[in-house]
Amino acid sequence: MKFLAIDTSGKALNVVAVNGEKEIVSRRDDCAMRHSVLLMETIDAALKEAGLTPAACDFFACVAGPGSFTGIRIGIATVKGLCLACGKPALSLTSFDTLAYTDRSGKKLCLVDAGHGNVYACAYDGVTVSRPPAFLARGEAEALIAEGFAPVAHAVLFGGVKAADAARGLLAAARSKAGEACAAHRLEAVYLRKSSAEEAR
Repeated sequence: MKFLAIDTSGKALNVVAVNGEKEIVSRRDDCAMRHSVLLMETIDAALKEAGLTPAACDFFACVAGPGSFTGIRIGIATVKGLCLACGKPALSLTSFDTLAYTDRSGKKLCLVDAGHGNVYACAYDGVTVSRPPAFLARGEAEALIAEGFAPVAHAVLFGGVKAADAARGLLAAARSKAGEACAAHRLEAVYLRKSSAEEAR
């Protein structure tokens, strides 16, 4: 299996290049507002280290949301461009997948910071979605946690939340879901609420 996977949906920039058994995992923390500047050089470095070219990849994967509206669009545009240039399929992953696949066991509530004390949340039993993605206030998320879902996020959002290695989760999710790759034109953003600009209108 050969692929490139990227996550530009949050503050971090995660890039994974896989060439058979060789796995290159690149992490850049706190890249918010700089994904468009750093992404291509990070991709190039990861591919070179893996001994891989874009044309040799079986597919390209990206995190389509939820998360930063701008970051999501940067990731999708980049992967669509690579897919169209190389004639390869695209794999859409969610921010929740990158959390759920860091630990495939147990009931967990995957959380993504939505700002202003709110979260995007999706519950999993192992790596199977048990409650669909939703936009929740912190109190609503805490009510689900009280039901026995272990909270996991990209960073500690509030007490009791475990921070996960989302770059490793990106790798595991892309490997596991490779069979779901599809035509690049079907790659769409996953939004659970309107953008700040839309809400301000």
